[in-house]
Amino acid sequence: MLAFFPDTKGGSDMSGFLRLIRVWAILFVPIFMLAACSGTPKWVDKGGGYMNEKNSKAFYGVGAVTGVRNQPLAKEAADNRARADLSKYVDTYTSYLMRDYAASTTTGDFTKSSEEQHIERALKTFVSAHLSGVSVIDRWEKQEKGGLTVYSLAKMDLASFKESVGQMKELNTAARDFVRKNAEKAFERLQQEEDKRGAQ
Repeated sequence: MLAFFPDTKGGSDMSGFLRLIRVWAILFVPIFMLAACSGTPKWVDKGGGYMNEKNSKAFYGVGAVTGVRNQPLAKEAADNRARADLSKYVDTYTSYLMRDYAASTTTGDFTKSSEEQHIERALKTFVSAHLSGVSVIDRWEKQEKGGLTVYSLAKMDLASFKESVGQMKELNTAARDFVRKNAEKAFERLQQEEDKRGAQ
């Protein structure tokens, strides 16, 4: 019998087995951890978009820069590109919301079109200003033939977007209420459209 199994005298010697476990842990666990850490993050391959999380929804943008030797400058450039990528999704989202709002308020009578255009302009201005506060939540670096490539991931929470829009004095009460009530539906529709395009 092997030493770490109970012997015939009723005793038990686990020391050999424990030594084997320790050796395995010392040799192989760091290798597995290194392999896990060195893998490309999913967000690098997926890119930005509208994403459902466990308890919330959020806009994401991914930016990258390569060939810049100055690392702090490369990170700053990647961050800015991630924010710019995110802004495309937020801009599409606000346009989506405003088209729905215009449809719900005009119901065939387009005499209010100038007001709706004003509301859309106000929201776009808000988006441009608010994006300066978007947080970069992750970065990843990869050494490639052309030099170091830096990837950045920017995030804007939908709940924060709704809260900020709700405080905008430039929007009338009806528009603010509409945005708050329909933000989730518009987000989900855009996400579904994006998922369909990704599946093609």
